[in-house]
Amino acid sequence: MEVSRIRALRGPNLWSHHTSVEAIVACGVEELCIGAMAGFESRLRARFPALDALQPTGHDDAIPLAHVLELAALGLQAQAGCPVTFSRTTPTLELGIFQVVVEYSEEAVGRLALELAQQLCRAAAADLPFDLAGALAQLRELDEDVRLGPSTGAIVQAAVARNIPFRRLTDGSLVMFGWGSRQRKIQAAEMDGTGAIAEAIAQDKELTKRLLHAAGVPVPLGRVVADADDAWAAACEIGLPVVIKPKDGNQGKGVTVNVTTREQLTAGYHAACEFRDDILVERYLPGNDFRLLVVGNKLVAAARRDPPQVVGDGLHSVRELVEQVNLDPRRGSGHATSLTKIRFDDIALASLAKQGYLADSVPPAGQRVILRNNANLSTGGAATDVTDDVHPEVAARAIAAAHMVGLDICGVDVVCDSVLQPIEEQNGGIVEVNAAPGLRMHLSPSFGKGRPVGEAIVAAMFADGEDGRIPVVAVTGTNGKTTTVRLIAHLLTAAGLRTGMTNTDGVYIEGRCIDSGDCSGPRSARNVLLHPDVDAAVFETARGGVLREGLAFDRCQVAVVTNIGSGDHLGLNYITTVEDLAVLKRVIVQNVAATGVAVLNAADPAVVKMAANCRGSVTFFAADRQNPVMSLHRAQGHRVLYVEGGDLVAAEGASVHRLALAGAPITRNGAIGFQVENVMASVAAAWAVGVDWQAIRAGLASFANESDNAPGRFNVFAYRGATVIADYGHNPDAILALVSAVDSMPAKRRSVVISGAGDRRDEDIRQQTAILGAAFDDVLLYQDQCQRGRADGEVVALLRQGLAGASRTSHIDQINGEFVAIDTALARLGEGDLCLTPGVTG
Repeated sequence: MEVSRIRALRGPNLWSHHTSVEAIVACGVEELCIGAMAGFESRLRARFPALDALQPTGHDDAIPLAHVLELAALGLQAQAGCPVTFSRTTPTLELGIFQVVVEYSEEAVGRLALELAQQLCRAAAADLPFDLAGALAQLRELDEDVRLGPSTGAIVQAAVARNIPFRRLTDGSLVMFGWGSRQRKIQAAEMDGTGAIAEAIAQDKELTKRLLHAAGVPVPLGRVVADADDAWAAACEIGLPVVIKPKDGNQGKGVTVNVTTREQLTAGYHAACEFRDDILVERYLPGNDFRLLVVGNKLVAAARRDPPQVVGDGLHSVRELVEQVNLDPRRGSGHATSLTKIRFDDIALASLAKQGYLADSVPPAGQRVILRNNANLSTGGAATDVTDDVHPEVAARAIAAAHMVGLDICGVDVVCDSVLQPIEEQNGGIVEVNAAPGLRMHLSPSFGKGRPVGEAIVAAMFADGEDGRIPVVAVTGTNGKTTTVRLIAHLLTAAGLRTGMTNTDGVYIEGRCIDSGDCSGPRSARNVLLHPDVDAAVFETARGGVLREGLAFDRCQVAVVTNIGSGDHLGLNYITTVEDLAVLKRVIVQNVAATGVAVLNAADPAVVKMAANCRGSVTFFAADRQNPVMSLHRAQGHRVLYVEGGDLVAAEGASVHRLALAGAPITRNGAIGFQVENVMASVAAAWAVGVDWQAIRAGLASFANESDNAPGRFNVFAYRGATVIADYGHNPDAILALVSAVDSMPAKRRSVVISGAGDRRDEDIRQQTAILGAAFDDVLLYQDQCQRGRADGEVVALLRQGLAGASRTSHIDQINGEFVAIDTALARLGEGDLCLTPGVTG
């Protein structure tokens, strides 16, 4: 078994809505049925007992090894704790070649699972050992390394529950919610609205304390010290006991509390210096340690934090008791779990010494032994939810502290006996204000119920009913995609929307090209969705990008399918028939939002079938209103667009809007049939987005300078009394449409300059010139610069074969070079002639 061409499908794709790894798997003859591999399945299950039942992939009972690989890759992830459920194995037309697709929650984990699944299959086939425990440990470790931490993950989950799209911008915790001009960002538990100054204030404990004191918030007295002697002097000024800590520390690092002697203070000073140079000494407040979480103007959660501790049983040493506590599956080594393992270090040993213990001392039964003086979860502490107990005055002080510093999300640390009564009445105080506070103590407290803090943060970023989405229009088909994309973008711009657009010419933001080349794939689309100045996006969605990575979005508001033709790269990437192509193209229809619209060509049966796969509504378009699909759809009160009496008619029930085709210059008064179809599709999309009809009319009228608006898409020029048409038509269906359009234009003599793309099928290349041979007097052939795997002269030879027996063509030339061929054709033109040339834009 050989595995090749492994791809990560990062969005909805040909196979499912799930992110997945896709691989091409080649099985040997003996691997086409594992039943013929003596003892294989029993050896496989001995190595991986949790493997799902093997199911036949076809109409017989033969189970290929590729299917085992699929189930093993999925099962290994599931056993490692990854939330995955989808996988599939599909045979291709090539014997022994399969497409294997396995869902992943983290791309790196999915790729590793596929690799480990290969090792498992090889081990079972060769009767070699396989370390299942080690494989699962690898997957779990990698998953913990790459997945979002609990704080960021909770916010993302809350956003997903509200149908807000998200995109992880880094390997860390920087996440974007929403698209374009409606986007918001977080980094861990910090929002994009939080200023750098507010964050700097929160890191400066002394400045924070001064500001809070000015706002009437109770805080402990203290000052910055220069050295250990100065620290002792400050402690004497303030009065023992004291706390010593880094001035701008976090997560309790370097903090020593309840210091009562000079020796303790000196040790604490040196511990703090390991983290920062500026050290703060302040009055120690006796009582419990509480963390209050403020989001916006609300207190959303509160927890009492207890320091890491064990309770003696009279039998085990402190070290053994800690080991027992650390066996709790909720305790891990990082932030991925709800609790952190208690660790022995110098601070823990010093805390034990203050209580008269060593690590190997056996405390009496019932004796509580403190391993650390601070109660941070990151150092092994525990949390008890007390949200419902917080006194309104305590909540008010916490909110005032957050506002005084300027934090949108703020963790306020309060030391007092209880949150049931005001802080002032207990001689308590706020000891710290934290930017980007950890959320796990509120999400999964050691005791009490978790609080929906992720939902609170999302609610602070997005008002009720907002989902952060901008209108996204996806356009696919065989012909007309680029013109349709450009016209839709033009109509949206006419409506006042700042529009981003991708197509085979480049990426455009508000009409300005920011990237050139073929940008019809998901990467370019994602870049547009990142742009903060985009109110709406229109994407040309090519087959290649969908196959390589899937879609750039989870849902679109509008999906437009212009047509499905036979000449669009058939035979590549296992897309061998028009039916296969239609299944691929309908991916955008399958991923229309429930409130969205699919705009479909009613004159194309393959496109009409896609309506059954749309979760939203459907708008059909066709020039002929009597088309049975159109008639039924309109009778049911749904939207249709058709041509009648020189007008484009948009109807929905009794509501009818008429737009004169004379007001759409690209149709040449309705004479160019394929441009009429492009206009219908574009108007339907703009209608679906909610563009008003006045803006649609104005947009159609101003989409006139074709060489600027749609270069290479039936651009008509006058040249020395002749008519020159530049068009990028490059497949039989496009050629047929061009011939139909040219037939309506008078000409004395007709000539065409033509080549063929090497990645098309032989019959498609021949068919292009077979069509042209019946419509043009002169044909000038040239060889495309990139032959795409073809031998020199092979494409031109196929084009000549298509001209064999041409009913009209009387003169055939073969020219070396595209521009030379065009210049030759132009030089031959006389007054009243017509020439069709490639749609070059250089």
